[in-house]
Amino acid sequence: MGRLLAIDYGKKRTGIAVSDPLQLIAGALTTVETKTLFDFLADYMAKEDVERIIVGLPKQPNGEPSENMKRVEPFVNRLRKLYPTLPIDMYDERFTSVLAHQAMLDSGIGQKARRDKALVDKIAACIILEDYMESKRL
Repeated sequence: MGRLLAIDYGKKRTGIAVSDPLQLIAGALTTVETKTLFDFLADYMAKEDVERIIVGLPKQPNGEPSENMKRVEPFVNRLRKLYPTLPIDMYDERFTSVLAHQAMLDSGIGQKARRDKALVDKIAACIILEDYMESKRL
């Protein structure tokens, strides 16, 4: 079994989370500058067995596509061209940033650390992955 890799794609930064090889546990991996994302992915996938990529599907609370969708679609299309045999799923990412902030509050992370947008992005990617994995267990 390979890892699941989740991406919370952003204009400037992208949060990345991965599962363990048995796909039981999701963990926040890192945040990378979006402009270096494809280089990061190529390097990571050369070292690790990735079975599937999950990309956060940006939607507004009413279900309509959010403004970030115009960046996510071309990104996903390029991913599919670069990795044609790798399944790529899009998964609803509504409220993941809010949930990431709440998780940081609940864990007792200080106010200064909560302002770290890179931390929020990788926690949001982890929430996307956890939700995706949970939906597949049902």
